[in-house]
Amino acid sequence: MAPGKRAEMMEETRAKLIAAGRKAFAEQGYAAASMDELTASVGLTRGALYHNFGDKKGLLQAVVNQLDGEIAAEAKEAASRLGGSEWESLMAEGIAYIEMALKPEVQRIVLLDGPSVLGDPSQWPSQNVCLQTTTSALERLIAEGLVKPVDAEAAARLLNGAAFNAALWIAASDDPQADLKKAIDAFKVLGEGLLTTPTS
Repeated sequence: MAPGKRAEMMEETRAKLIAAGRKAFAEQGYAAASMDELTASVGLTRGALYHNFGDKKGLLQAVVNQLDGEIAAEAKEAASRLGGSEWESLMAEGIAYIEMALKPEVQRIVLLDGPSVLGDPSQWPSQNVCLQTTTSALERLIAEGLVKPVDAEAAARLLNGAAFNAALWIAASDDPQADLKKAIDAFKVLGEGLLTTPTS
């Protein structure tokens, strides 16, 4: 088999397994999801799962990475629709991330099962990509004098951590809509503290 064709088949197998994992983890939760049922649902074997992801935990990591990437893209899209300054876009992305906690799939996989199975979210590869993006934006805003001269990475970790923890709160809330408003209001106030001249 030609190397290009083999790579294409491997990528197709990975995509099938991630899609099956995403469906199973969203509907049943990580603990209850059966690897035999999951692989059989897409005509593959457990061996294919182990070859591509190592184990069930590796598959969850791949699913979380995919979801986190989609969440980041949706947050960026929501911010771009609003227009506005780079600071306004940064805050809009954070708010959009918090709002994603209302999606059942995100709640179950990223916010509930993810931390309990994969550990500290700040160490996830997908979260590190988000951190780098936020850090770069803050570095530019600091250079422009719009944000106070603080360490950009530290500020990025705090902003991203606030958004992630707000999302965790919404996911576990008995009244997510009410708590969402509180979380967004508080997130805006926290963010404003970084500005050299507050907007309100």
